[in-house]
Amino acid sequence: MTTRLAERVVVIAGGAGGVGRACAEQVVREGGHAVITDVDEAGGQALAEALGARALFRRLDIASEAGWAALMAEVAERFGGLHGLVNAAAICPSEDLEATSLALFQKVQRINVDGVFLGCQAAVRAMRANRPDGPRGGSIVNVVSTAAVAGHRGLCAYTASKGAVAALTRNVAAHCRAQGLFVRCNAVIPGGIKTPMTATLVATLPREVTDIAVSPTANFCDPVDVAHAVTYLLGEESRFVNGSELRVDNALLSAIA
Repeated sequence: MTTRLAERVVVIAGGAGGVGRACAEQVVREGGHAVITDVDEAGGQALAEALGARALFRRLDIASEAGWAALMAEVAERFGGLHGLVNAAAICPSEDLEATSLALFQKVQRINVDGVFLGCQAAVRAMRANRPDGPRGGSIVNVVSTAAVAGHRGLCAYTASKGAVAALTRNVAAHCRAQGLFVRCNAVIPGGIKTPMTATLVATLPREVTDIAVSPTANFCDPVDVAHAVTYLLGEESRFVNGSELRVDNALLSAIA
């Protein structure tokens, strides 16, 4: 264990699997406390138990305002404050524009956008009293996607949601700066990630596309690659990085620009 996040309390939304799981593992590995939230109770509880005393699991519907309020109240009571939030929870249906129903579009926005908005709002309120001494201020990291920039075909609702989260990230950062708060908000923009959500697709692709150890043009990374970037944005080393978008895409967007 190292100490880049020593004694920092970090909530990870969507922490039971994929990128969220890798972030929770990294927070604990770096000396912090991981508050893992998810609707997957079995997976989240198992992860918390595996990570030990520095991890806690709580079920959370991220689109529930009351759920966020209850979580933040417990975090304040148990830990005395909050230092980080990672918004990693999302769903990704693959319907294109003409196949996407209004009901599906609204469902995706409710989870992917409303959930991030509520998380950012609750976290900023919880971090308002943070000061630069001790665990420095507060840091919010939103997991976005190259879809927010490139508009990947076949991902209509998902693309719209991630574009909204990218814009929201900038707004949160500007708000906290204007309010004089020691709270930062940044986004990571991954390309493809090898998670349970993409496992079926990845299984059909050659290793040259899915493994950076095999090809320098791979389009898929491992969750830990994103978690390393998140750790940087949560910690002291990024104290002057605010309102930014850190790409973890192996130059995918640059190659297609």
